[in-house]
Amino acid sequence: MFISTLDLFKIGIGPSSSHTMGPMVAAKNFRDLLENFISNNTVSDFLHVRCTLRGSLAFTGKGHATDRAVTLGMYRHTPQALAKIDVNTLFQELWQQNSFYTDNDRLIHFKPIEDIVFDRSDPLPEHPNGMIFQLLDGTGKTLLSETYFSIGGGFISTIAEIGQIVAPLKIEPVQSCGFPFESANQMMKMSLDSKYSVSSMKRSNEQERMSEIELNQGLDAIWDAMRTCLEKGLITEGRLPGGLNIKRRAVALYQQLQNQPDKANMNDWLCAYAMAVNEENAAGHMVVTAPTNGAAGVIPAVIYYLVKHEGITLEQVRDFLLVAGAIGGLIKHNSSISGAEVGCQGEVGSASAMAAAGICAVKGGSTEQIENAAEIALEHHLGMTCDPVGSLVQVPCIERNGFGAIKAYTAASLAIRGDGQHFMSLDNCIAAMKQTGLEMSVKYKETSLGGLAVSITEC
Repeated sequence: MFISTLDLFKIGIGPSSSHTMGPMVAAKNFRDLLENFISNNTVSDFLHVRCTLRGSLAFTGKGHATDRAVTLGMYRHTPQALAKIDVNTLFQELWQQNSFYTDNDRLIHFKPIEDIVFDRSDPLPEHPNGMIFQLLDGTGKTLLSETYFSIGGGFISTIAEIGQIVAPLKIEPVQSCGFPFESANQMMKMSLDSKYSVSSMKRSNEQERMSEIELNQGLDAIWDAMRTCLEKGLITEGRLPGGLNIKRRAVALYQQLQNQPDKANMNDWLCAYAMAVNEENAAGHMVVTAPTNGAAGVIPAVIYYLVKHEGITLEQVRDFLLVAGAIGGLIKHNSSISGAEVGCQGEVGSASAMAAAGICAVKGGSTEQIENAAEIALEHHLGMTCDPVGSLVQVPCIERNGFGAIKAYTAASLAIRGDGQHFMSLDNCIAAMKQTGLEMSVKYKETSLGGLAVSITEC
């Protein structure tokens, strides 16, 4: 099994990898299909595009800017290309337009406020994050249709592909790399047999597909984007969009810690760093899926703390990302990172496990200790629901990333002080997370129909 670290960590925009980045990619994909279809078929003069959102996308899509994402994607914008531009201004321009022209100058009617439909009927059976795109003629007849699913982390699948994907990502077969571990137990055995560390095995797998220079450049770009996002969040004041009127807190917390460093502890710093990232995500700015947008603050916060307070090197940052990518790949392969599928245990829980493994690796932990660290962190997120208030990635998501970072560091510390031997394996913990997610009520899986999302007292 091989999932590239450079695919797992993707640079894009907030507020959600599954509800913003995925739908944008899907819309662009349909636009490309549409262009090809019109070029190769005789069609009527009047052409019209419609997008119907189903399941969790319908229930929380407004708060997660899904309609914005579909609009941007329909105009061929991608999350990565938008990472460093003023998305709000661009979106407002596109939202006012009622049509666009194809490459061969055919007019396509598309009025986002009417043609993006939030359908709160039963979700599509294949996945809770479904989108149906249609090209219609003047009589309402469907000329072209495609169904997409946003399967977590900004990845999408068509309806034809979804039945062949056993985890929320297209995974290359086992023969495609030198160290094809599909479980944590296999990872440990391969490490023991080869005398390779987890980061070395992961690097070897990656370098079968790209050069060492390309890999390092990709890892450095990921870290640079994480650091840029975090540092921007540490200096930006104001309130977050969406209607909850949530005040940004990272900047004030960070200033307090700088002014009184003798009274600051590790937990304070980690919370400031993680919250800075997730406030940027909530504002719709540049962020790196790690492994999702909702959990984007955990890993950058931990790496930033290790760099600023413990002096780890750039090479260690690369090793951290490779090890985190290895653990994230196992979770993707054997369970899910989608809040709409398994709740927040799959988002912040996965991020915390990935971060714990990375910390353990750069501190010299053995492969067994790395596996133990990931298991401890994931175990203590089991059962965590995804219940965003107001369908926004703000409450409890922003603070939750701080606690995920703290749990990651605690898990790594416990693992390093042990010998790697423990009762519950990471594989069993991942299996428990999957089963817990399957049995969790849909109210607690990114629909904002239960939990904190419905526990607000109106004054």
